[in-house]
Amino acid sequence: MAVNLSAPGDLLPVDGVRLGITSAGVRTAGREDLLLIALDAGTSVAGLFTSNAFSAAPVQICRSRLRERTAVRGLLINSGNANAGTGAAGLEAARHCTAAAETQVGGMVLPFSTGVIGEPLPAARIASAVPRAADRLRPDGWLEAARAIMTTDTQPKAVSRQLSIDGQTLTITGIAKGAGMICPDMATMLAFIATDATISRSTLQEVLGRAAADSFNAITVDGDTSTNDSLMLMATGAAGGAALVPDSEQLAAFEATLAELCVELAQAVVRDGEGATRFITISVAGARDRSEARRVAYTLAHSPLFKTAAFAGDANWGRILAAVGRAPVEALDLSRVAIAIDEVPLIAGGEPHPEYSEARGSAVFARAEFGVNIDLGRGDAQASVYTCDLSHDYVRINAEYRS
Repeated sequence: MAVNLSAPGDLLPVDGVRLGITSAGVRTAGREDLLLIALDAGTSVAGLFTSNAFSAAPVQICRSRLRERTAVRGLLINSGNANAGTGAAGLEAARHCTAAAETQVGGMVLPFSTGVIGEPLPAARIASAVPRAADRLRPDGWLEAARAIMTTDTQPKAVSRQLSIDGQTLTITGIAKGAGMICPDMATMLAFIATDATISRSTLQEVLGRAAADSFNAITVDGDTSTNDSLMLMATGAAGGAALVPDSEQLAAFEATLAELCVELAQAVVRDGEGATRFITISVAGARDRSEARRVAYTLAHSPLFKTAAFAGDANWGRILAAVGRAPVEALDLSRVAIAIDEVPLIAGGEPHPEYSEARGSAVFARAEFGVNIDLGRGDAQASVYTCDLSHDYVRINAEYRS
């Protein structure tokens, strides 16, 4: 049950990128579960990956291949199997699959997987399906691609944006998947974004890191960081024109549009959180630094008591108060703290607000989406985190995940 998540609008092709999907029978026969993305020569590629020590085989290979600085000509993504916790055999399986894809696109391919952890990847089935995916490569395959990488997602997640720089139209299109096991420490479960702008690889990596900070690195569904988190940004340069360079107005304009796209995709992951019925924005202001603001926001976002109260529509604001109080903040002065839910104040100067009533609080908690606003009153830094409630369906979905 996605929370106010609309179906993707018109998705714009990105010159220099073609996408093809097919069924490899990775987990379910007949399901389209394999995506091949072909990139034109000269495409710059940047990536961010999970901080999980048990990073999946494809993540390990991607990191290694990107360090080689060899030109990337394609991405191969399968759903249904994470190829994580599979040891040396998993690495060999990923290499076998990408070798099959490299003969189709004419250069190095990066592997990505999502699905069940700890099961052997059916490499032979995937490799034999790659030519079918290659036969279906086309520039307008973004929506089908978004569907192919889904696991417990209920809807595909995809966004396009365009901007004009010096009279030239640039396109950015991205897709993402993720609904559970979402607490990124880099990006989201899987996300692939492409643009026809001309940007060097080093600059692209810097831009991606900044864009992820307030989007994919500011979401949580359940507090679990995946073994497979990967976020990729590709710049084909097919639009022509001058390269976007650091400290320029042109790059700043591009980065602002990219940031909007990343926030929309990241929020879509939370809106489609497993079993979610509420979308909640937690904003912390008045912190000494951004890190402190994020620690407070995540303490509340990870509270099962708060999240289950949100699911019930129960305005038990004591759950909020307790989470703020136990957040890792040194010498918090309660007399400076203020807390509100949307327009309804809860706490002012560390004391219950005289205008609060159970009826007003319940009205906010009954909304499909609402915000919790916390002011620590100790500085100028702020940060926001996006999360959802924790429902009966979340337990059911994960209890039955391998069934």
